[in-house]
Amino acid sequence: YAVLHSPTYREKYKEFLKIDFPKIPYPKDTKTFWELVALGSQIRQIHLLESSKVEEYITEFNIDGDCVVSKPNYKDGKVYINETQYFENVPEVAWNFYIGGYQPAQKWLKDRKDRKLEFDDIAHYQKIIVALFETDRLMKEIDKIEIE
Repeated sequence: YAVLHSPTYREKYKEFLKIDFPKIPYPKDTKTFWELVALGSQIRQIHLLESSKVEEYITEFNIDGDCVVSKPNYKDGKVYINETQYFENVPEVAWNFYIGGYQPAQKWLKDRKDRKLEFDDIAHYQKIIVALFETDRLMKEIDKIEIE
């Protein structure tokens, strides 16, 4: 899982990843293998929202209103769900992060257009932002490891 999230690996096999699965290089030694296992495990737990890290919100949502998503947009670290309400302190890297052909932070809100976000929805979105931010951080850590 770690290798598949290495930015260097993704760049090297970019064309193959579009059509099929390219080879996954075998780690050069046992130490490298276990470093990748540890990082891959962290990313997997974050993606499944099972990591306690996703509970450590980095955003805030404190604006009163109807909580109905109209047209989500990002401006100056804020993700607006409508004209007056927004999530504050959203890292741009989380807002623009791609997984496959999707930008989860944007798609999740767009899929809820004209719907009211309940308390659990707001908490879930904050977890998504942490997960995306942490994924980016861990991907950079993975790239420090020489895989092949």
